[in-house]
Amino acid sequence: MDYVRRTINIVPALRRLLLIAACFSPMVSADTLYLTSLHWPPYSGSQLKNEGASIAITRAALAAVGHKVEVDFYPWSRAVRMASRADSKYSGYLPEYAYPTEKFVFSDSMGSSPLGLVEQKRHPISWSEQSDLNQYNIGVVQGYVNTEQLDNMIAQGVQPVEVVASDIHNIKKVVSGRIDAAVIDVYVLRYLLAQPDMESVASRVQLNKRTLTKKELYIAFKNNVEGKKWRDLFNRGLKQIDVDKILKDNMVD
Repeated sequence: MDYVRRTINIVPALRRLLLIAACFSPMVSADTLYLTSLHWPPYSGSQLKNEGASIAITRAALAAVGHKVEVDFYPWSRAVRMASRADSKYSGYLPEYAYPTEKFVFSDSMGSSPLGLVEQKRHPISWSEQSDLNQYNIGVVQGYVNTEQLDNMIAQGVQPVEVVASDIHNIKKVVSGRIDAAVIDVYVLRYLLAQPDMESVASRVQLNKRTLTKKELYIAFKNNVEGKKWRDLFNRGLKQIDVDKILKDNMVD
Protein backbone atom coordinates (compact mmCIF):
# COMPACT_ATOMS: atom_id res chain seq x y z
CA MET A 1 0.00 0.00 0.00
CA ASP A 2 2.85 2.40 0.82
CA TYR A 3 4.29 1.78 -2.67
CA VAL A 4 0.92 2.53 -4.29
CA ARG A 5 0.52 5.75 -2.29
CA ARG A 6 4.03 6.90 -3.23
CA THR A 7 3.30 6.18 -6.90
CA ILE A 8 0.04 8.15 -6.77
CA ASN A 9 1.82 11.08 -5.11
CA ILE A 10 4.47 11.13 -7.82
CA VAL A 11 1.91 11.57 -10.63
CA PRO A 12 0.91 15.17 -9.75
CA ALA A 13 4.59 16.07 -9.39
CA LEU A 14 5.33 14.70 -12.87
CA ARG A 15 2.44 16.68 -14.29
CA ARG A 16 3.82 19.87 -12.74
CA LEU A 17 7.26 19.17 -14.20
CA LEU A 18 5.79 18.58 -17.66
CA LEU A 19 3.81 21.82 -17.41
CA ILE A 20 6.94 23.76 -16.45
CA ALA A 21 8.87 22.19 -19.33
CA ALA A 22 6.11 23.14 -21.77
CA CYS A 23 6.29 26.76 -20.63
CA PHE A 24 9.94 26.87 -21.67
CA SER A 25 9.51 25.03 -24.98
CA PRO A 26 10.64 26.78 -28.22
CA MET A 27 7.07 26.99 -29.55
CA VAL A 28 5.86 29.00 -26.57
CA SER A 29 8.83 31.37 -26.71
CA ALA A 30 8.70 31.75 -30.51
CA ASP A 31 8.38 35.30 -31.80
CA THR A 32 6.53 36.34 -34.94
CA LEU A 33 8.08 38.40 -37.72
CA TYR A 34 5.59 40.64 -39.54
CA LEU A 35 6.33 41.51 -43.17
CA THR A 36 4.55 43.06 -46.12
CA SER A 37 4.59 41.80 -49.68
CA LEU A 38 2.72 42.08 -52.97
CA HIS A 39 0.98 39.85 -55.48
CA TRP A 40 3.97 38.91 -57.63
CA PRO A 41 3.51 35.30 -58.67
CA PRO A 42 5.20 32.90 -58.43
CA TYR A 43 7.33 34.62 -55.79
CA SER A 44 4.57 35.99 -53.55
CA GLY A 45 0.79 36.14 -53.33
CA SER A 46 -1.94 35.32 -50.83
CA GLN A 47 -3.63 32.84 -53.20
CA LEU A 48 -0.47 30.96 -54.19
CA LYS A 49 0.76 27.65 -52.84
CA ASN A 50 2.56 28.47 -49.56
CA GLU A 51 1.93 32.14 -50.46
CA GLY A 52 4.66 31.92 -53.10
CA ALA A 53 8.27 30.78 -53.35
CA SER A 54 9.81 33.74 -51.50
CA ILE A 55 7.35 33.45 -48.62
CA ALA A 56 7.91 29.68 -48.41
CA ILE A 57 11.66 30.25 -48.08
CA THR A 58 11.13 32.92 -45.43
CA ARG A 59 8.79 30.71 -43.42
CA ALA A 60 11.18 27.74 -43.58
CA ALA A 61 14.20 29.85 -42.58
CA LEU A 62 12.41 31.36 -39.57
CA ALA A 63 11.05 27.96 -38.53
CA ALA A 64 14.61 26.61 -38.58
CA VAL A 65 15.53 29.05 -35.80
CA GLY A 66 12.29 28.60 -33.85
CA HIS A 67 10.25 31.58 -35.05
CA LYS A 68 7.23 32.33 -37.22
CA VAL A 69 6.35 34.83 -39.93
CA GLU A 70 3.09 36.48 -40.96
CA VAL A 71 2.83 38.32 -44.27
CA ASP A 72 0.20 40.87 -45.31
CA PHE A 73 -0.22 41.62 -49.00
CA TYR A 74 -0.67 45.09 -50.50
CA PRO A 75 -0.06 46.86 -53.81
CA TRP A 76 3.71 47.29 -54.14
CA SER A 77 4.05 50.98 -53.31
CA ARG A 78 1.84 50.57 -50.24
CA ALA A 79 3.73 47.43 -49.15
CA VAL A 80 6.99 49.40 -49.12
CA ARG A 81 5.36 52.39 -47.43
CA MET A 82 3.76 50.28 -44.70
CA ALA A 83 7.04 48.51 -43.97
CA SER A 84 8.92 51.81 -43.71
CA ARG A 85 6.58 53.44 -41.20
CA ALA A 86 8.07 53.69 -37.72
CA ASP A 87 4.68 53.09 -36.07
CA SER A 88 3.77 49.94 -38.03
CA LYS A 89 4.09 46.37 -36.78
CA TYR A 90 6.08 45.40 -39.86
CA SER A 91 9.83 44.83 -39.68
CA GLY A 92 10.32 44.74 -43.44
CA TYR A 93 9.02 43.67 -46.84
CA LEU A 94 9.82 41.20 -49.60
CA PRO A 95 10.89 40.24 -52.14
CA GLU A 96 13.17 43.11 -53.09
CA TYR A 97 16.27 43.80 -55.14
CA ALA A 98 19.14 45.47 -53.29
CA TYR A 99 19.39 49.22 -53.83
CA PRO A 100 21.08 52.16 -52.06
CA THR A 101 18.99 53.12 -49.03
CA GLU A 102 19.37 54.20 -45.42
CA LYS A 103 15.87 53.05 -44.45
CA PHE A 104 16.47 49.33 -44.90
CA VAL A 105 19.12 46.65 -44.51
CA PHE A 106 19.04 43.57 -46.70
CA SER A 107 19.12 39.90 -45.87
CA ASP A 108 21.34 37.35 -47.54
CA SER A 109 20.10 36.35 -50.99
CA MET A 110 17.05 34.07 -51.05
CA GLY A 111 17.19 33.36 -54.79
CA SER A 112 17.62 35.19 -58.06
CA SER A 113 15.33 36.96 -60.50
CA PRO A 114 16.25 36.91 -64.21
CA LEU A 115 15.07 40.19 -65.69
CA GLY A 116 14.11 40.42 -69.35
CA LEU A 117 11.86 42.19 -71.83
CA VAL A 118 8.47 41.01 -73.05
CA GLU A 119 7.79 41.94 -76.68
CA GLN A 120 5.42 41.23 -79.55
CA LYS A 121 6.25 38.09 -81.51
CA ARG A 122 5.54 39.95 -84.76
CA HIS A 123 7.68 42.95 -83.81
CA PRO A 124 10.66 41.87 -81.70
CA ILE A 125 13.09 44.56 -80.62
CA SER A 126 16.81 44.44 -81.34
CA TRP A 127 19.52 45.66 -78.96
CA SER A 128 23.07 44.89 -77.85
CA GLU A 129 23.70 47.54 -75.19
CA GLN A 130 21.03 48.86 -72.83
CA SER A 131 21.53 52.31 -74.35
CA ASP A 132 20.14 50.83 -77.60
CA LEU A 133 16.77 50.65 -75.83
CA ASN A 134 16.53 54.45 -76.09
CA GLN A 135 15.00 53.99 -79.55
CA TYR A 136 12.06 52.08 -78.04
CA ASN A 137 9.19 52.97 -75.74
CA ILE A 138 9.68 50.69 -72.72
CA GLY A 139 7.15 49.85 -70.01
CA VAL A 140 8.10 49.61 -66.33
CA VAL A 141 6.09 49.05 -63.15
CA GLN A 142 5.82 51.92 -60.70
CA GLY A 143 8.14 51.47 -57.73
CA TYR A 144 10.03 48.50 -59.19
CA VAL A 145 13.82 48.58 -59.37
CA ASN A 146 15.05 47.76 -62.88
CA THR A 147 18.69 47.69 -63.94
CA GLU A 148 20.88 50.51 -62.65
CA GLN A 149 21.65 51.74 -66.16
CA LEU A 150 18.04 51.64 -67.30
CA ASP A 151 16.82 53.46 -64.19
CA ASN A 152 19.51 56.10 -64.69
CA MET A 153 18.48 56.60 -68.32
CA ILE A 154 14.85 56.96 -67.24
CA ALA A 155 15.82 59.49 -64.55
CA GLN A 156 17.86 61.47 -67.08
CA GLY A 157 14.94 61.54 -69.52
CA VAL A 158 16.81 59.80 -72.35
CA GLN A 159 14.79 56.57 -72.17
CA PRO A 160 11.20 56.76 -73.48
CA VAL A 161 9.14 55.04 -70.82
CA GLU A 162 5.60 54.40 -69.66
CA VAL A 163 4.94 53.62 -66.01
CA VAL A 164 2.08 51.31 -65.05
CA ALA A 165 0.69 49.69 -61.91
CA SER A 166 1.43 46.03 -62.68
CA ASP A 167 3.14 43.54 -64.97
CA ILE A 168 -0.25 42.53 -66.39
CA HIS A 169 -0.82 46.11 -67.55
CA ASN A 170 2.55 46.10 -69.29
CA ILE A 171 1.91 42.81 -71.09
CA LYS A 172 -1.43 44.07 -72.40
CA LYS A 173 0.15 47.33 -73.57
CA VAL A 174 2.77 45.34 -75.47
CA VAL A 175 0.01 43.31 -77.14
CA SER A 176 -1.85 46.47 -78.15
CA GLY A 177 1.32 48.06 -79.52
CA ARG A 178 1.18 51.01 -77.13
CA ILE A 179 4.71 50.16 -75.99
CA ASP A 180 7.48 48.27 -77.77
CA ALA A 181 8.53 46.12 -74.81
CA ALA A 182 8.32 45.95 -71.03
CA VAL A 183 10.72 44.98 -68.27
CA ILE A 184 9.60 41.82 -66.48
CA ASP A 185 10.95 38.91 -64.45
CA VAL A 186 11.20 35.77 -66.58
CA TYR A 187 9.34 33.56 -64.10
CA VAL A 188 6.63 36.15 -63.53
CA LEU A 189 6.02 36.28 -67.28
CA ARG A 190 5.85 32.49 -67.54
CA TYR A 191 3.39 32.31 -64.66
CA LEU A 192 1.12 35.04 -66.00
CA LEU A 193 1.05 33.68 -69.55
CA ALA A 194 0.17 30.22 -68.22
CA GLN A 195 -3.10 31.49 -66.72
CA PRO A 196 -6.29 30.42 -68.58
CA ASP A 197 -7.49 33.98 -69.15
CA MET A 198 -4.18 34.91 -70.81
CA GLU A 199 -4.30 32.28 -73.56
CA SER A 200 -4.99 34.74 -76.38
CA VAL A 201 -2.31 37.09 -75.08
CA ALA A 202 0.28 34.33 -74.67
CA SER A 203 0.15 33.52 -78.38
CA ARG A 204 1.13 37.09 -79.29
CA VAL A 205 4.04 37.89 -76.98
CA GLN A 206 7.41 36.41 -76.15
CA LEU A 207 10.50 37.02 -74.07
CA ASN A 208 13.21 38.93 -75.91
CA LYS A 209 16.22 36.74 -76.67
CA ARG A 210 18.54 38.90 -74.56
CA THR A 211 18.38 39.03 -70.76
CA LEU A 212 18.78 42.42 -69.10
CA THR A 213 20.33 41.07 -65.92
CA LYS A 214 19.95 38.54 -63.13
CA LYS A 215 19.18 40.18 -59.80
CA GLU A 216 19.30 38.64 -56.35
CA LEU A 217 16.17 38.67 -54.18
CA TYR A 218 16.22 39.76 -50.54
CA ILE A 219 14.09 40.71 -47.58
CA ALA A 220 14.39 44.44 -46.85
CA PHE A 221 14.42 44.90 -43.07
CA LYS A 222 14.01 48.20 -41.24
CA ASN A 223 17.37 49.74 -40.46
CA ASN A 224 16.91 49.63 -36.69
CA VAL A 225 17.71 47.28 -33.81
CA GLU A 226 14.58 45.15 -34.34
CA GLY A 227 15.09 44.94 -38.09
CA LYS A 228 18.72 43.91 -37.74
CA LYS A 229 17.77 41.28 -35.15
CA TRP A 230 15.32 39.69 -37.58
CA ARG A 231 17.78 39.96 -40.46
CA ASP A 232 20.39 38.04 -38.47
CA LEU A 233 17.85 35.39 -37.42
CA PHE A 234 16.65 34.97 -41.00
CA ASN A 235 20.21 34.70 -42.34
CA ARG A 236 21.01 32.06 -39.73
CA GLY A 237 17.93 30.03 -40.65
CA LEU A 238 18.58 30.45 -44.37
CA LYS A 239 21.84 28.52 -43.99
CA GLN A 240 19.94 25.59 -42.49
CA ILE A 241 17.40 25.00 -45.28
CA ASP A 242 17.49 23.78 -48.87
CA VAL A 243 16.61 26.98 -50.73
CA ASP A 244 16.87 25.44 -54.20
CA LYS A 245 14.42 22.66 -53.32
CA ILE A 246 11.89 25.10 -51.88
CA LEU A 247 12.17 27.27 -54.99
CA LYS A 248 11.68 24.27 -57.26
CA ASP A 249 8.64 23.12 -55.28
CA ASN A 250 6.98 26.53 -55.44
CA MET A 251 7.86 27.90 -58.88
CA VAL A 252 5.77 27.34 -62.00
CA ASP A 253 7.24 24.90 -64.52
